[in-house]
Amino acid sequence: MAVLKNKKVTKAIFPVAGLGTRFLPATKSVPKEIMTLVDRPLIQYAIDEARAAGIKEFIFVTSRGKGALEDYFDHAPQLEASLRKSGKTELLETLKSTNMESGAIAYIRQHRAMGLGHAVWCARRLIANEPFAVMLPDDVIAADKPCLQQMVEAYEETGGSLVAAMEVPKSQAPNYGILDVGDSDGQLVKVKGMVEKPSVEDAPSNLAVIGRYIITPSVLQTLNRQKSGSGGEIQLTDAIAAEVESEAGVHALKFNGQRFDCGSKAGFLQATVSFALARDELQDEFAAYLRDISPMIRAAE
Repeated sequence: MAVLKNKKVTKAIFPVAGLGTRFLPATKSVPKEIMTLVDRPLIQYAIDEARAAGIKEFIFVTSRGKGALEDYFDHAPQLEASLRKSGKTELLETLKSTNMESGAIAYIRQHRAMGLGHAVWCARRLIANEPFAVMLPDDVIAADKPCLQQMVEAYEETGGSLVAAMEVPKSQAPNYGILDVGDSDGQLVKVKGMVEKPSVEDAPSNLAVIGRYIITPSVLQTLNRQKSGSGGEIQLTDAIAAEVESEAGVHALKFNGQRFDCGSKAGFLQATVSFALARDELQDEFAAYLRDISPMIRAAE
């Protein structure tokens, strides 16, 4: 276990096979992951966060209809040439930040929607015997230090498997994987168990797992059993929970930052407002607009 603890996390899996039905009709032709917050798609926020954490290899678990997602990370020679000719160097640099070099990115197909655990399992042959990250682009996290970077630093202390966690109202427990927690050391919490989408009555705490994980390869061995859990799907939380009794165990990090659930319309809109207000070139005009419409909002209530 000590060997795994010392290994750097350089690979990340991005499960992006979902159909995004909550955003229909937009997602009929546009993958949800390239819907934009201000002027950057959801997946770009995840990629930038991964890069800041030292990730070098990016593995996308996709499905039919995700061609636009693959194209997004490719070079665009004609567009780059046009920007260069027009002297738009700032835009050219922005565009270059979206490119992925050959060999840095891989695409794996998940042919049937069988749960998050199954999506991660689909990428098993690209992981080998090393720890890896899992990032869900639906969870966008605004933080001074990127969430996955916080986790990588914590992982260097803990080893084992590590999940990002935040407190939620007990009434929302059925929407999350909920942790049964033990000893804590500041923001690090020892995990005694994990329950996927429990009832309010059965929730062991109000500490919920959100879409950032650092996982040991032994979790993939558990996923090999293809055992279904909540909702008849193969749950990643169930496989991680099996690691609780291992030598390094499982920890949760109560990260610093604000998480937005961009898998929901309300969360996506909240993120759009927050990220727009954080942009120097937009905040004054946009804040003035919000002040102007606030009386109308109060009147509507």
